[in-house]
Amino acid sequence: MEEIGIPGREYLREALTSCTDPLKAIEDFQVENGVLLPSLRPMLPLLDLHGIKRIDFHNSVLEDLRDKLIAQIETCTKMEGKDRDKKLKDLLLKSFPVIRIKQLRPVVMSVLKNMTYIEDKYLRVLVRDKELYADCDIEIKRHLWRDNQSLFGDEVSPLLSQYIKDKEKVLFSYETGPGFFTGSPKSRRQAEVIQKLAEMIGTNVKLYDMTLQFLRTLFLRTRNVHYCTLRSELLMALHDREVQDVISVDPCHKFTWCLDACIRERNVDVKRSRELQGFLDAIRRGQEQVLGDLSMTLCDPFAINFLSTSAMKLVNHCVTVEGLPRDQPVLLLLLRMLALGLSAWEMIETQDFREPKLELPLILQFLPAMMSLIVDDQVRALNIKFPVEERDTASIIIDHSGPPPDMYDAQVCLSPIAAAMAMQYTLQTTKAKDKTGLMRVLGILAQNIRGHPFEDAFLHSLVTGLIGMKDEFEAEDFCTAVFDEFFFTCINVDNVVRHLIRLLWWVHPRLPPARLETLLKVAEPTGGGEAVVAVYEALKTRIQESSRASSSPVSMATGGEESAQHF
Repeated sequence: MEEIGIPGREYLREALTSCTDPLKAIEDFQVENGVLLPSLRPMLPLLDLHGIKRIDFHNSVLEDLRDKLIAQIETCTKMEGKDRDKKLKDLLLKSFPVIRIKQLRPVVMSVLKNMTYIEDKYLRVLVRDKELYADCDIEIKRHLWRDNQSLFGDEVSPLLSQYIKDKEKVLFSYETGPGFFTGSPKSRRQAEVIQKLAEMIGTNVKLYDMTLQFLRTLFLRTRNVHYCTLRSELLMALHDREVQDVISVDPCHKFTWCLDACIRERNVDVKRSRELQGFLDAIRRGQEQVLGDLSMTLCDPFAINFLSTSAMKLVNHCVTVEGLPRDQPVLLLLLRMLALGLSAWEMIETQDFREPKLELPLILQFLPAMMSLIVDDQVRALNIKFPVEERDTASIIIDHSGPPPDMYDAQVCLSPIAAAMAMQYTLQTTKAKDKTGLMRVLGILAQNIRGHPFEDAFLHSLVTGLIGMKDEFEAEDFCTAVFDEFFFTCINVDNVVRHLIRLLWWVHPRLPPARLETLLKVAEPTGGGEAVVAVYEALKTRIQESSRASSSPVSMATGGEESAQHF
């Protein structure tokens, strides 16, 4: 208090130790430092008679005056230019010494919150005192974070961890929810974590750059593609808020905005394809580093899913019109963007910012091989519609149900782009509930999804599709294709175990007992934390309850149908 010319504890101690009459000294102190309004003086004895303590009275006056002063400060901030800054600076100079007095702190914080620039001498005090830092509004914290990356990192880190947990919760949930890829991009970026990050960054370009650097570093360290999703969603959340200071300096903004519109509309028309191609072609020498951020945007599983499903639609269209993939410019652009997205990690890790070239065998051999598989699927689907006596079953099995072309298998092994397209084709057969089509190609993917940026998203979508085909699990050949040829060959990774548990959660009533016993042994988690163990134990309990229900007299009488429907 002494710092701003108000007698405080030191003054009072001096007065009481050097006086002859302490009561007179206290009375003098009260008169000099009480509320100096003559009209209030007669009221004080009346308050004393009512048993109201002077401190309560003074505090109520203080609170009232404080609120009025804060309102005045807010009014002052509406002034223009230098007058506003000077007034706030003068107020801060007078008020800052009392910042540690809790009742007066809101006044100081109100001044600080409305300043466009805060001097380092004030920031140092706020950073060093945890209580003061905790009481700072986010507008003040932005000033503190601007030159303190580790402090900003401490604030951001829990949000980034929460974001990854939220994504994995959807991916690994054993419930049959709406699925990972449902919901529009705009609704996804309304998530609490995204909005908090956008709020923390505000209009500060330096904080935005720091956040992007954190995301690049974490993506590099973990290979977790959800950081790529976050990079796009954060930029578009700032776009929604019209934060021009930030989005105008991000070279990926227009590209991400255009891609976001395509994903929202689930379509790449000719106009949008020209825009996207124009952005890629406009990256000149000396600007190659932009490719690193663009590749992160395209490595987002939502982007990979959109690009590969759109490419798949065009491959199907080629089959319909009896055309060739190489004559489809939009298809080639989608594959080009897919190639850029799938090479994101290597590009950032090596700092070699060059767009990967599309290999000719992918266009000239792999896609035609995939088209031949689609033709086979169509022939079998048509054949099954004929009356039994008219079906050419033997010929169909020989010509249209055998192993895929060698070129298909070879390219899936060699090219991540071919693997991504093969995953999408496999999901297409699952969605169509085409048992033969799925069994032909699923085993090929087993070793080629490992480490692929789309791996978890694919496994989630595949399991969702397989749950829709649960009746097929009564057949041994289908179980062999799904479990022996696919899941068992890549089961030694925690994430694959988690997807398998989700599949068993729904299809176990259809599985033969011996097969189910083997699967439970294989699916027993060896890592992955308490959550995975808890889900596995819940699965075992669910299977035991199902088994008891199906062997009960009532269930035996109804053929166990009710029990099966429950699951």
